[in-house]
Amino acid sequence: METLQAIFTRRSIRKYKSGNISDEQIQLILRAGMQAPTARDIRSCHFVAINERSIMEAVTHFHPYAAMLKEAALAIAVCGDRRLEPDTDYLVENASAATQNILLAAHDLGLGAVWLGVHPREKRVNGLTNLLGLPDFILPVSLASIGIPAEEKPEDNRYDVSKIIWNKWV
Repeated sequence: METLQAIFTRRSIRKYKSGNISDEQIQLILRAGMQAPTARDIRSCHFVAINERSIMEAVTHFHPYAAMLKEAALAIAVCGDRRLEPDTDYLVENASAATQNILLAAHDLGLGAVWLGVHPREKRVNGLTNLLGLPDFILPVSLASIGIPAEEKPEDNRYDVSKIIWNKWV
């Protein structure tokens, strides 16, 4: 799949069929996440790959939009390391870029995925931290739910010329 095609056709997929994601596909998805740019090239992201059903289902107890994890084959928690990057704003930016790469890689591999926000919602941050046993210097920023798609969504043209400002806001 070409890059622009992946960007323009990727959609949030929340319904999955049963089936596994291969180790090779998981490695490619994680590699894509790690390939994302980071502020000052610090590479402050860590990734918790989750394929244990009980853990994914437990997320639904504290994250109100995570019901699809009950059917997902994989979830990836994208986290920032405060020891490497003490600026939370940069941690969030770095993790967000990694999350986008994860979603695009999953799409390219024919998988469905959706971004679940974690930070800055305290209940979600605390819930995921406790569930995954994260140390206090690790901030969970997002969670990607990934699986074999059980739904197709048409391309959604979001281009809006009224959102473009040239040179100065006047």
